Amino acid sequence: MNKRYNSKTIAKIGLMTAISCVLLLLIRIPFPPAPFLKYDPADVPIFVTAFAFGPIPGIVVTGIVSLIQAFGLGEDGLYGFLMHMVATGSFAIVASVIYSRHKTKKVAIIALIAGIISMTVVMCFANMFITPLFMGVPRKAVMAMILPVIMPFNLLKGGINGLLTMLIYKRISAFLHKN
Repeated sequence: MNKRYNSKTIAKIGLMTAISCVLLLLIRIPFPPAPFLKYDPADVPIFVTAFAFGPIPGIVVTGIVSLIQAFGLGEDGLYGFLMHMVATGSFAIVASVIYSRHKTKKVAIIALIAGIISMTVVMCFANMFITPLFMGVPRKAVMAMILPVIMPFNLLKGGINGLLTMLIYKRISAFLHKN
């Protein structure tokens, strides 16, 4: 994709990155079955960015927010960075690629559902392979958590953030696309 971004577009992407970071700081809700997993709405501005500007800006914002979360806030360092990149990145790429082909409400819903499913599936595998390496937890213990904890958490987080994205996207897309 040879798309050039002007300074206004870059500023808007920067604004979405800042909003994501603020949400990350303000809202952190532990998931009761596994309090080490925390819900936050910081992915919503990332998904809005991916819908408005495409998968590459979505991944760029994901990377910046992941770096700030992992190293600026001390949220699990490299492990936290990788897991956030994989989770949010998979959702943002899948949803934005689908939505970019035909920008209708129906396609947006399909894109968000596909993003939720991709994030959930990818995170099951990421947890099986990345978590044992970084957390020193036996793979068997992680696999035992896939169905009762990891899948429901990712479905819930993706579902809430997908719904919030759906509710706000049209309201702010006019601002994002305005020259």
